Amino acid sequence: MKEYKIKMMDHAPMCPKCWSRIEKTMIDECVWMDDYKPVCYAQVCYVKGDGFYARLTCEETNPKAVHEGFFSDVYKDSCLEMFAKWDDASDKYINIEMNSKGASLIALGADRHERTRIDQLCGHPFEVKAEVKENEWNVTVHVTEEDLCKIYGMSADKFVPGYVIMGNFYKCGDETDVEHYVMWNPVGTENPDYHRPEFFGRMVIEA
Repeated sequence: MKEYKIKMMDHAPMCPKCWSRIEKTMIDECVWMDDYKPVCYAQVCYVKGDGFYARLTCEETNPKAVHEGFFSDVYKDSCLEMFAKWDDASDKYINIEMNSKGASLIALGADRHERTRIDQLCGHPFEVKAEVKENEWNVTVHVTEEDLCKIYGMSADKFVPGYVIMGNFYKCGDETDVEHYVMWNPVGTENPDYHRPEFFGRMVIEA
């Protein structure tokens, strides 16, 4: 099982210099097929009283991005994803799936079948920002303490150094030129299935 250290910061990472200080973890495991595996990585930080910022980056030219808006089928596009179980007392995790237009699909549940749209739980989608450059693209999602407390019925007092969030990072493209599935922590199933929390890795808040 892989482990990633979530950096604690005293302010939101709003510039490239800030993100350069946050550890990268590679999304580079192929379990089901390996015909296409672009360079991808994830970065996560935590700002006390504010929440979590996660940036996922893919070195890819002209990423497919057909779907727009919230709760669209972005996994059919070139897609970067973060799944996380933010409350260690719950069996429910949040899937955050994003394309290079900033369109997203975000929901809560214990498996792939029984899921609830995140805007029905906290009143709005999470804030997602996308950036497309010549040879790479990235998406940044802001997951606030306020929203997590509302969604899980938890207290943000849990988020202290050493707290463990179970989760995974993914890159996929169900309907791209080359169908592909790449992940951070390997998923041990015969067929592609990202909704398998038993294969999540550890994301630990560091001091």
